[in-house]
Amino acid sequence: MTPPARTSPADTVAGFAALATGIVLVALLHVLPGTADISPVSRTISQYALTDSRWIFDLGVVLVAVGSAVLLFALIRRGLLAPVSAAGVFGALWTASLLLIVAFPKTNWAVGPSLGGTIHRYASMVAFIALPLAVIIGARSVFRHSPTARRIAVFFGITSLMWFGLILVGVLNMLAGGEAWWTFVPLGLVERLMALNEMFALAALGYGALRVKQPIEENMTQVTPEGEPGLVTS
Repeated sequence: MTPPARTSPADTVAGFAALATGIVLVALLHVLPGTADISPVSRTISQYALTDSRWIFDLGVVLVAVGSAVLLFALIRRGLLAPVSAAGVFGALWTASLLLIVAFPKTNWAVGPSLGGTIHRYASMVAFIALPLAVIIGARSVFRHSPTARRIAVFFGITSLMWFGLILVGVLNMLAGGEAWWTFVPLGLVERLMALNEMFALAALGYGALRVKQPIEENMTQVTPEGEPGLVTS
């Protein structure tokens, strides 16, 4: 049987390049004039979208979304993820949520609550939950023969959810009569650490596409009664 054709790593490299560029752009907002004075401890990352440098924030997040989509496609193309799978669905939710975050900026509380701000908040919640789940679920398939790489990816996925868990503790504390959840923890710092953790998780999963030189096609052959390999036709 003719083996599957070798797959170029160009798509995976492009995905990582877009992801890295997006991360750098958002990181630059922490030091650029006009945005450097925004507290990274108390203010969320989305606060940058309410400044004159919004285009940098938007471009950075869009590049992260594009890079994520390309890496997920690369994993599917190589047969490491099924086209329709739980990991793929959560990955798509992550990407779509990032685009919604760009389309609907966070609420400007100097003006008042808005529908767009509400959409932004819920899209952020979906994004921060969906990506770790995509990584945790997908790691088993992507690294089926590499337990160490699988554990690393799952570790980053679980720790990403743990950061989000701190915010949930704040919400529960508020419901129990405590202080507001956004003051219970240093929200900006927790969100930044969670976002960084999730980038490591995504990179760990995407690394699987670089390890495969040709598409994996399982169950392509089976042993015939005579003991010779034959094509699976069902």
